[in-house]
Amino acid sequence: MEKKTKYMNPYLAGFFLGLILLAAFYLSGRGLGASGAMKSVVVAAVDSVAPNHAAESTFYSKYTADGKSPMVSWLVFLAVGLIIGANFSGIVSDRMKFTIEKGPNIKNGTRLMMAVLGGILFGIGAQFGRGCTSGAALSGMAVLSTAGYLSMISIFGTGYLVAWIFKKLWL
Repeated sequence: MEKKTKYMNPYLAGFFLGLILLAAFYLSGRGLGASGAMKSVVVAAVDSVAPNHAAESTFYSKYTADGKSPMVSWLVFLAVGLIIGANFSGIVSDRMKFTIEKGPNIKNGTRLMMAVLGGILFGIGAQFGRGCTSGAALSGMAVLSTAGYLSMISIFGTGYLVAWIFKKLWL
């Protein structure tokens, strides 16, 4: 007999996400967003490998000029909390497995390559869009920003289009 996977009720999960977003606005004065944490990691890496370059660069120097580490940011702590929370959720719901989910007609290497490529493209898009989905769309929509709504429409519209184009990788 196959064991049934446990998932949280999506309406309850959405309600909790709304409470977390409300708490973020109340406590920090900002919404949620994960791309800023990745930016902090990249800036800290560049600063540790090439400190002269980071000090002379107009981009990196904004984050390293005051002498504080870019890793001391609430967004970095948010990302660490997300990783810990996701792992905790996977363990509690008995979904913590190290498998590659894929369709029957795709090899593991191709699946991993496409996942990495998708992540890279999404990261680049987050920089061009000045925020990730949670920062630009979720937090933007929470404050009734037109740009937040347009971001969400663009993200899901592009997602549906790209999914249709690449569906052979799953089916």
